[in-house]
Amino acid sequence: MSGIELSSTAFDDNTVIPRRYSGEGENVSPPLTWSGVPEEATELVLLCEDPDAPGATFLHWLVTGIDPAATGVAEDTKPQGGLPWPNGFGRMGWGGPMPPPGHGPHRYFFRLYALSEPLLLEGHPGVEDVHGALKGRELASGTLLGTYQR
Repeated sequence: MSGIELSSTAFDDNTVIPRRYSGEGENVSPPLTWSGVPEEATELVLLCEDPDAPGATFLHWLVTGIDPAATGVAEDTKPQGGLPWPNGFGRMGWGGPMPPPGHGPHRYFFRLYALSEPLLLEGHPGVEDVHGALKGRELASGTLLGTYQR
C-alpha cells in the first residue's frame, strides 16, 4: 500500500498539539494538508483517535466521503464533500483532546485513508467499527501523530 503524506501547519509529527485545538482551548479542528492520494481513490476518510484513553481507544474525529481531489482541510472546517460523524463525546465533527488531568501525555493519531469504494457505516460507529469497515478498501493511508496532556 502506498503512503499518503499527512501534515499540519499547527504542529509537526510527534509534537504537542497546541491548546487552541483542545477541549480546554477553542476546540477547533486543526488544519491538515495531504498529498499522494492514488488516482483510483473513490473516497477519503479522516480519523483521529486516542489509544491512550482510559478504557478504550477514543474517537475524536471521523469524516467520511471526502472528495479524493481534496488536498487538505482548513482550520475549523469540514473537509470538501465530507460527512462528519459523532465523536466519542457524542457531538458531530471534531472533539479536541481532553485527557484526564495528571494522566500523562496522550497520543492522537490523525489518519487519512484513500479507499477503493465508499465506506459503509451507520449510527454511532466506534473506532473498532471504522477499522473493520476499512479492511479491504484501503488503497493508501497516511498518519500524523500529535500529543497532548493536562
